[in-house]
Amino acid sequence: MHCKDVSVREVDFPLTEENIVRMFRSWTAYTRTEDMVLINGSEYATVCIEKEKGTGLFRPVVSFEIISLPENTDYFEDPSLDVLNEPAMVRIQERHPGRAVVVKGMFDHMSFVFDLKPVRLRVIDSIPPAPSKLSVLVQKALDSGFVEHPIIQECVDVDMAVLAKDVTSGTIMFPCAVSGLKASVPVSYLDSAPETDEDVTLVGCHLSKRIFESLYKFEPRFINVCPADYAIDDGVKTITKCCKIKNGHRIEGDLASVPWGATIPEVAEAINALFAEE
Repeated sequence: MHCKDVSVREVDFPLTEENIVRMFRSWTAYTRTEDMVLINGSEYATVCIEKEKGTGLFRPVVSFEIISLPENTDYFEDPSLDVLNEPAMVRIQERHPGRAVVVKGMFDHMSFVFDLKPVRLRVIDSIPPAPSKLSVLVQKALDSGFVEHPIIQECVDVDMAVLAKDVTSGTIMFPCAVSGLKASVPVSYLDSAPETDEDVTLVGCHLSKRIFESLYKFEPRFINVCPADYAIDDGVKTITKCCKIKNGHRIEGDLASVPWGATIPEVAEAINALFAEE
């Protein structure tokens, strides 16, 4: 909820149901106010209100619902947190299950969260690097304020080191030397175009296999680490990278694909498109 819709009031009475009912018998509220945070010392309560219909800036409260009293209300403060950011707020809710949380964040803005249900976003990417590049981009997109869904990401790492551990060929080749990957057999890197014989196992994606075959004119043993091929159709919204996507994104059912060189705006747009029907 927008913090402009949340009124914060310090009161001089204990925050009991009886006292709050008594307060609202004669209360008027600003036209934008939909919810209230009541504060008495270190105790907090939250209330949802309905105002009399009309056009005035201040209108009588005609009904209200007490969302939480001090016994089930927590307080959380983080000056770097945007209280308008739904993914950030749902992460707080996850740490305080079943409780309302009054949140004071950036610019001293205050709001509260209660019963906000998270939605899962599975993020599939290869490592190294770790954490994966896509998981970092997704988190930055969620932190940007341009994703208006209570999303919590769950990372699925396609670990090239783990997949390569049982390779028994004479050499093993990884796509890129920057990865720093090692193995129990001699290691080379495709981006260096080293000399090799046919006793080699390539650990990479389909594009790296095409590059290998173009360079060496034979088909290697191959361990596929293409993130898109690890996506499963189980109803969980998923985002991954695909070398077939040059820019923007592609949506196929519950799967969003972005380029290998995706930007934060592209990832945010893909997430919003993926959850457009939520």
